[in-house]
Amino acid sequence: MEEPTAVFSSYENEFAQLIATVKQSLEEDGSGSNGEAKKAALRRVELSLDEADDLISQMQIEIQGIPNSIRATYTPRLKRAQADLARYKKLSREAHTASRNSAAGGGGWLRGLGGRGKADAVDNAERGQRDRLLVGTSMLDDGTRRLQSSNRLALETEDQGAQILASLQRQREQIQGASDTSGMYKQRVVISAMIAVLIIVVLIILYVKLWRHR
Repeated sequence: MEEPTAVFSSYENEFAQLIATVKQSLEEDGSGSNGEAKKAALRRVELSLDEADDLISQMQIEIQGIPNSIRATYTPRLKRAQADLARYKKLSREAHTASRNSAAGGGGWLRGLGGRGKADAVDNAERGQRDRLLVGTSMLDDGTRRLQSSNRLALETEDQGAQILASLQRQREQIQGASDTSGMYKQRVVISAMIAVLIIVVLIILYVKLWRHR
C-alpha cells in the first residue's frame, strides 16, 4: 500500500497537468474567431476543472493520513492547489460570460465583463458551499476513524474476555479435580479407619472369649 505522501504527490502532479491544460485552452483556444471552437474549448475547460476538483478532494483525504510531524510541509501545497483551482474556475466563468456577450455582439472573451459582480457573488457562494463540503468531509473522516477505533477496541476487549473466561474455566476444572481427589482420599481414610476399628473389635471379642475359657 502506497504511503499517503506518495499518493498526495501523485494527485498533485495530475492536478498541475490539468491546470496547465486549462491555462493553455483559455489562452489559445479562446483567441479564435470560430464560435463553436470557443464553446468546445470551454467545455474541455469545464471537464478539466471538474477533474481538478476531484483531485483536490483526494488530496484533502490523503493529507489526513500524513503524520503530523511532516503534514505542515504539505498543507501549503494543498492551499496553493485550491487557490489555483478557484482562480481558473473564475476565469472559466468569465470566459463563458464573455463568450455569450461575444455571441450577442459584445466583444471577445476578456471583454464585456460587466457582470463580474454577479460572477463574484456566484464564486463566493460556490466557495462557501465548497468550504462546507470540506468541513463535512473532514467530520465524516473523523467519525470513520473514531468508529474504526471503537470497533478495534471492542474486538480487543472481546478477545481479552474470551481469554479470561478460558482461564477461569481451566482454574475451575483444576479446583474441581483437586476437590474430587481430596474427597476420594478422605473416603479411603474413613473406610480404612472403619476396617481398623472392626479388626480391633474382633480381636477384643476373640481375646475376651479366649480369656473366659481359661
